[in-house]
Amino acid sequence: MKNYPHPIIAREGWPFLAIALVLAIAVTAWCATWSIPLWIIFIFVLQFFRDPAREIPQEAGAVLSACDGRVIKVERARDPYGERDAILVSVFMNVFNVHSNRSPADGTVQKVQYFPGKFVNADLDKASTENERNAVVLKTNDGQMVTFVQVAGLIARRILCYTKVGEQLARGQRYGFIRFGSRVDVYLPLTATVKVAIGDKVSATTTILAKL
Repeated sequence: MKNYPHPIIAREGWPFLAIALVLAIAVTAWCATWSIPLWIIFIFVLQFFRDPAREIPQEAGAVLSACDGRVIKVERARDPYGERDAILVSVFMNVFNVHSNRSPADGTVQKVQYFPGKFVNADLDKASTENERNAVVLKTNDGQMVTFVQVAGLIARRILCYTKVGEQLARGQRYGFIRFGSRVDVYLPLTATVKVAIGDKVSATTTILAKL
C-alpha cells in the first residue's frame, strides 16, 4: 500500500520554488555567470521540499517513523503531553531530509498543543522542552496512546500541523511539515517494543519504530 497525498513536491514549497525560479531566470537573462548561485539555491529548495510516496507497512501494532532522519535518543522519559511515563524515540532531521511529517499509527486525535519557544539546535536535549513545538496525542484503534511532537530547530522557523482534535489519522497519512531542519519526538507506551537504536537512519512511513 502506498500513500500519495499530493504531487511529489510538497505544496508548502511551491511559493519558495516559484520565487527562486523567477529570480534565477531573471538574473540568467542579464548575466548567466551571476545566476549560478541562484540556480544552486533553486536546486536546494527543490530537493528540500520533495515529498515522495511511501510504502506503508501493514503489520499489526506497528508504530511508524513520523519523519526522515537519524535516531538520536531512545530512553524512558516523561510524556508531558499525555501525562504518563513513556519510551521516547527522537529523530533528528537535517536540511537534506524529507520534512513532510506522517502519522505513526492509526487512531483518533485526542489533543493538539502548540508551544512557542526558542530555536536552539534540535540535536540538543533541551530542544524538546525549550524550542517551538507542536504535540499531537493519538489514541490508537486498540486503545493505546502515541504522542508525536514536531520540534523546531536552529534553522526551522515554521511548524505546520494540519490535524485537529477528534480527527481520524491513518498510519502514513501526511499531517504536517517543518521547514528547514528540526526533529520529531515520539512517546510510546512502556510496553512497546522498540525496533530502532541510536544512530539508525529512518524514513517516514516505511521504517517501523516500535511494536505495540
